[in-house]
Amino acid sequence: MKLQQLKYALEVYRHNLNVSEAAEALFTSQPGISKQIKLLEEEIGIQIFIRSGKRVVSVSQPGKAVLDIAERILRDVQNIKNIGSEFTGQDSGSLTVATTHTQARYALPLIVADFVKRYPKVNLTIKQGSPAAIAQMVTSGESDLAIVTERIDDHPELGKLPCYDWTHAVIVPNDHPLLECRNPLRIEDLARFPLITYEFAFNTGSSIARAFAKARLEQPDVALAAADTDVLKTYVRLGLGVGLMAKMAYNPDTDDDLQLVDAAHLFEPSPTWIALRNDTYLRGYAYDFIQSFAPHLTREKVDKILYTPVSEDFSI
Repeated sequence: MKLQQLKYALEVYRHNLNVSEAAEALFTSQPGISKQIKLLEEEIGIQIFIRSGKRVVSVSQPGKAVLDIAERILRDVQNIKNIGSEFTGQDSGSLTVATTHTQARYALPLIVADFVKRYPKVNLTIKQGSPAAIAQMVTSGESDLAIVTERIDDHPELGKLPCYDWTHAVIVPNDHPLLECRNPLRIEDLARFPLITYEFAFNTGSSIARAFAKARLEQPDVALAAADTDVLKTYVRLGLGVGLMAKMAYNPDTDDDLQLVDAAHLFEPSPTWIALRNDTYLRGYAYDFIQSFAPHLTREKVDKILYTPVSEDFSI
């Protein structure tokens, strides 16, 4: 049994059983992957993947157990490499961060610029996605850490480092009738207009969904939903609806054709977390990146949260 065989099998699984896509991601050939997986199956005496002709169509029950173990093995191998690298090349390596568009566009630029100056030999990659997608990237090992802006209670395997809370704001063109509503804005006023907001805004448990439910209001008309805040602002400018998004995404200098109406009193603050696998061995520069993003998260604090029993109190 070879680590390469485990890696090939896991990559096919991660690419929705598409061997061609797995081969492309690994810069190798499709026949080579198929051959190595077949040799692995013959050695362990079970069929990991169920096939129909030459196509992989599903994962067998014992195959799923094998893939779970393979993922842990490969993760531990990477941790061993990280331990060695920590002492032989402390300022070089790679760091992959998964986050939402809003964080990547508005919260991270100065932090990333400073990090790149301090660690020019570290290959930093920023991946974007929805909160659910980026949490999955960390779980699967595609990313070292994630900066998430919604609760991720359905990922108990991840350690969660609390960073800060962010609030929502309403954004409308300068002549929009919503500006004539009473101050402070009521949620009933907001419900009169089509909304332009995040695609996850009305997911179960989100602060927006809870606010409308608490007011006994049905979900309003959502004219457009997207993950990209700049796209949302573009359609607000076109008059398609009222923008409901993170307050941090409004820039008075570049968004001077839009008016911001504070909605912090309408919606509970949303938490921002850094999520990591509890078995991850963090390089020194990863600790520095985390503390640059959230200064209270010192190396000691991070280790305490990640590696101390959950009965401990980590309030900040």
